[in-house]
Amino acid sequence: MKDVANSENDNFTPVINYSTSDNGWSTPTNGWATPSSGYGTPVGVGTPSCRRRILAGNHNDEIYSTSDSGWATPSSGYGSPVGIGTPSCRRRILVENHKSEIYSTSHSGWATPSSGYGSPVGVGTPSCRRRILGENHKSEIYSTSDSGIPGGSREIVGACLAVGTEGNHDKPYRTSLSSGNILDFYSGGDSEEASGQVKGIDSICSDRDASLLRKLQTGEDLYPFCDASVWLRSCSQEVVEPLEGKITGCIPYWLKGSLLRNGPGSLKVGDMTFGHLFDGSALLHRFAIDGGHVTYQSRFLKTQTYKRNMAAQRIVVTEFGTKAVPDPCQTIFQRVSALFTPGETTSDNAMISVYPFGDELYALTEYPVIHRFDPITLDTLDRVNVSKYVGIVNHTSHPHVMDDGTVYNLGMSISVTGPHYAIIKFPPTCDVKSAGDGCSNKRLSMFEQARIIGSIPARWPLHPAYMHTFGSTENYFVIVEQPLSVSVPAMVRNHLLNEPMAGSFRWYQDQQFHCYTIKALLFGFPYEESDSVAAFVEQTQILLMQRKDGQLFKIFLAEAFFYLHIINSYEEDNHLIVDICCYKDPTMLDCMYVEALMGIQKNPDYARMFRGRPLRFVLPLKNVSSDTAPETNLVTLQGAKATAYRLYDGNIFSQPELLCDLGCETPRIYYEKYLGQPYRYFYAISCDVDADNPGTLIKVDIKTRTKMTWCEENVYPSEPIFVPSPDPKEEDDGVVLSALVWGRGIEREVGILVLDASTWQELSRATFTTPSPVPKCLHGWFTENIDLTFKSTLLQ
Repeated sequence: MKDVANSENDNFTPVINYSTSDNGWSTPTNGWATPSSGYGTPVGVGTPSCRRRILAGNHNDEIYSTSDSGWATPSSGYGSPVGIGTPSCRRRILVENHKSEIYSTSHSGWATPSSGYGSPVGVGTPSCRRRILGENHKSEIYSTSDSGIPGGSREIVGACLAVGTEGNHDKPYRTSLSSGNILDFYSGGDSEEASGQVKGIDSICSDRDASLLRKLQTGEDLYPFCDASVWLRSCSQEVVEPLEGKITGCIPYWLKGSLLRNGPGSLKVGDMTFGHLFDGSALLHRFAIDGGHVTYQSRFLKTQTYKRNMAAQRIVVTEFGTKAVPDPCQTIFQRVSALFTPGETTSDNAMISVYPFGDELYALTEYPVIHRFDPITLDTLDRVNVSKYVGIVNHTSHPHVMDDGTVYNLGMSISVTGPHYAIIKFPPTCDVKSAGDGCSNKRLSMFEQARIIGSIPARWPLHPAYMHTFGSTENYFVIVEQPLSVSVPAMVRNHLLNEPMAGSFRWYQDQQFHCYTIKALLFGFPYEESDSVAAFVEQTQILLMQRKDGQLFKIFLAEAFFYLHIINSYEEDNHLIVDICCYKDPTMLDCMYVEALMGIQKNPDYARMFRGRPLRFVLPLKNVSSDTAPETNLVTLQGAKATAYRLYDGNIFSQPELLCDLGCETPRIYYEKYLGQPYRYFYAISCDVDADNPGTLIKVDIKTRTKMTWCEENVYPSEPIFVPSPDPKEEDDGVVLSALVWGRGIEREVGILVLDASTWQELSRATFTTPSPVPKCLHGWFTENIDLTFKSTLLQ
């Protein structure tokens, strides 16, 4: 390996960074873990090469890596390197004061020093702390934990920032190729407007964290304005006949149609309770608006899973986060054969979204079974297993509907080479001449015409990424391959053992790829193969598939993040823009376990785990010359603050900009007109559980980087859906509709809110008293045509 310290440009002094996690580096304010009797300046620490060197005194020849695949062998040193590069992944500091101290990169445990200086604190414990406790390194402490040490147990002794202590244990500290990186956005800061700039560590208020701990010690609720019970309610009685609402304000005369909603309706089956929010039995809601009047109905979606559970009065079908009671009648051979019939033996509980396929409305989940329902009575009409028409094993619950009625969705197909991300096209229903007599017409449904128009292999064999949404622009489909993967071997095992699907998820960070020294990467110094080292890091890939032929066009890299929802994507001036509601990691999924929701008020980490921010990635579409300097920002789009850089292997690394410094979820736009087009506004609900009012509706103006909010004490809105006025003059000329529920024991009230989308002021609302509790819903659709059912019936 080339010795960077002795290479040209020795006056180069990078930022000193040590890592608190496998996936990032910490930015010191006064030197991260500064040795009390320092051995000189670490070179290359925290850079994309992920190398760490102790480059002075007794350590100038000792080099070690964060890669599990091997360690650099000291060219000289003190003692014999034991275990270096072996599968045990042990590392030794082989010098006078440390030759007996061994520690590992494995999460499973640490080797205990046979002798040493001081007592190794936390070595081998679940906190995964590592200390160098020798004479000259007492103040150097760093962690292998991906999420940080819980409860403030990481302590930095000496002249450095107390990262992980009472006030700061959830602060994200990282640097990247420019001024900052993705984790800087998960701040929870209180700035009035989003600047679009990278936010630093000062955006986290340590006083707030200390306040949480004080509340915890005194037994107070940590998030007194957040009532998680709105998610935990179970509807015990359907509203079959429409209820007339109590109207306040004035509903626009032109507003006519049905707001249809879907979500978990009951967490109970007999004496049993589902374990995760995503497992609750699907409950459909309908708010019918006509002539200034509003009615409300709710019906359970009569899926096979629902009917089996109700018949047995217990949970007999395993869900995402809930294990069913064993079925003594099902043999292991039946479970194996069931692997080849997707959707028939797994849960078909379609409790996530509502989308139209032609003039029919369907409830969707991520399994390939969708359910048609009557948009007037909410009766379940039909069950369609999409995998019987096209070879997929799952799909997203958020397809895209085009102007001509064509529907596209992203699914996962399996080939001899492994999992592929497949785009499925559902053309509009059409009539074709019968092959028999050539005269009579045969009506082909959208599903009978479905076909895969393009596919891209997953980068990790047997570990395809989990995807909840995808993007669509004029020329491309946007597939965001995040590090959260579904382990196919684990999925098969869990199916055979009747274990929940959630156990198949992997935060797939341990991927090996080549990266470069900071000098080669950032400053254009000559690159040599010897500068490249293998490193274990996670990253997100953004894949662009050409709509015209289904071929992969480009791949862009970004730092690791978790996401559920893409806000919108579009092309402008040789760039592709994609806006995403991003999280640091997928721990927000853990927040939706029933146990976690019930214990929210005693969990000081809950708000941090659910912290997300809307980010904009700007991807340059032009080919980049191989001689482009690596410090050159490839983003030339006017007004863009996001950046992109060419790495020496030719990959493009994208860094996002912040759209709004509020947690935003279930985002919606003026979908019918601005899907895949340049747009200005999006609407969302807050996901900041520690806000003064977590039940907040948000309107974001992307052009001016400003926001408007609507909230009311103890009111919890759902996904805001934009409905344009009959002749809209502006993008926000219309209303936003949102279903409402109330907290603090007000369980049998439900409502619909009508906001002026332009001023963000309340125009009207309708409220209803129901015979049983109404839980908060997830996603929905507004349809102006309330006669859809009659049309579809006539066509059968």
